[in-house]
Amino acid sequence: MLKKFTLNTPAEDFINITSSVKKTLRESNIQEGLCVVHCPHTTAGITINENADPDVVTDMLLGLREAYPDRAQFRHFEGNSTAHLKASTMGNSATIPIHKGNLVLGVWQGIYFCEFDGPRNRTYYVSITSE
Repeated sequence: MLKKFTLNTPAEDFINITSSVKKTLRESNIQEGLCVVHCPHTTAGITINENADPDVVTDMLLGLREAYPDRAQFRHFEGNSTAHLKASTMGNSATIPIHKGNLVLGVWQGIYFCEFDGPRNRTYYVSITSE
């Protein structure tokens, strides 16, 4: 099963998409298998991290901004090299095991769409496969 989602993003943020992924899993009726969440964009990504304290997202964005500051030496004509670096660091997908009809996530984990070059209309995909 493959499902396509769209969202409108702000300039930069981590958007919690856990509920849409869980809903897709429920609709699939798959009990054992794998879930892949994929971002087809080069300036956005997917990550799994803590979803209990919103300061974690704030701190991660701050850390990424400090790790990848905009530099005059960057040559990419669109001027979004930092977004490409951040997206590559996060990665374009996450794979989550499915057991007994549930995503195998830690108690505090959530799935995030990571926007680094917004605002934009974005797409992500959720693929559910059985064993």
